[in-house]
Amino acid sequence: MADGLNTGDSAWVLVSFAMVLLMTPGLALFYGGMVRSKNVISVLYMSFVSIAVVTVIWFLYGYGLAFGRDLGGAGLIGWGDWEFFGTTPSIPYGRIPLYVFSLFQLVFAIITLALISGAVANRVRLGPWMIFGVVWMTLVYVPIAHWVFSKGGWINRWGVLDFAGGLLVELNSGVAGLALALVLGPSLRFRREGPPEPENVPMVMTGMGLLWFGWFGFNGGSALTDGALAANAVTNTMMCACVAMIVWMLLERRRYGRFSRLGGTTGALAGLVAITPACGYVNLLGATVIGIVAAVVCAYAVEIKTTVGYDDTLDVVGIHGAGGVVGLVLLGFFATGQYGSPISGLFYGGSIALLGKQIVAILAVGAYSFVLTFLIGKVVDRFFRLRASASEQAEGLDSELRIG
Repeated sequence: MADGLNTGDSAWVLVSFAMVLLMTPGLALFYGGMVRSKNVISVLYMSFVSIAVVTVIWFLYGYGLAFGRDLGGAGLIGWGDWEFFGTTPSIPYGRIPLYVFSLFQLVFAIITLALISGAVANRVRLGPWMIFGVVWMTLVYVPIAHWVFSKGGWINRWGVLDFAGGLLVELNSGVAGLALALVLGPSLRFRREGPPEPENVPMVMTGMGLLWFGWFGFNGGSALTDGALAANAVTNTMMCACVAMIVWMLLERRRYGRFSRLGGTTGALAGLVAITPACGYVNLLGATVIGIVAAVVCAYAVEIKTTVGYDDTLDVVGIHGAGGVVGLVLLGFFATGQYGSPISGLFYGGSIALLGKQIVAILAVGAYSFVLTFLIGKVVDRFFRLRASASEQAEGLDSELRIG
């Protein structure tokens, strides 16, 4: 290991990279188990092609734009640092190799694009989805990554707290999913009175198990160290998910008199989403409160689509969008100032300034993601027919993957 590089930190982030990469196949199973059998392969493919598309973009230019030197000092986009075709793996990024850091950030980008596919499952053609992915990653994800995680980004410099991607991954995917769902309109079988029951519950739960496992790398790896900060993030992740799962099940029992087939699983997912921006900055008390609030808010957020009439097929907006907002806002109250950041929330002696910054960041990222995604979706659909036709939807999108 070269001078200045730490073997323990490097090994932990490498393992975390592998764990987070596994989340995308896990997401594919999670999504695939919830759609009808005639669309399963198509839904799986949308997640898997995200891995290939995003990886190529990331190493060609995505990393340089996201984490390169800030262009012009405005904190809007990076430029330069195009190391990957002319360097060695020993070049450092802090205490870990640059290669390791870039791989870890890559898998965040991959799963964000894959998450969006859940909002429009059952009505998107695979080829145009890949074109959408290239444009969306370039114009939406990469700039927001610079704002939030680059040292030169305006949100980062302003002191907004986001430990592991509440803005970049969760809110971004939820808002983008809403925009794309509005562009494409509802599917043929959209039901205002309630979503269809999942067709393959064991498949969904297997996918959720892989997501839950990978989330420890997602949040713990964001510490970029194998020490106490990572331990705090992982512990809070576990607590928040379990609290949210139990609260969701109790809500179902009270409202419907029974537990649903996937209610507890969805509750755990809501907790994992909400703790993502906060896991390194709060203690177990904060994680518990975030889990309770996330379960309540997301349980009602997933029902809004049936009232308003937008087809968020697999609840990306209600879980990832709403859950991300919960975690980001509650940081303004529960950040302890003792772990990953010295900034404290209102309940730990801090001022209201942090809460205000968190809300402004939510509005800025949400507005940018929604507007750009809506425009990109419109253009791709206009020129490449992103939405599947009525006959294609009726037959099932797996048909376009058949040979002959």
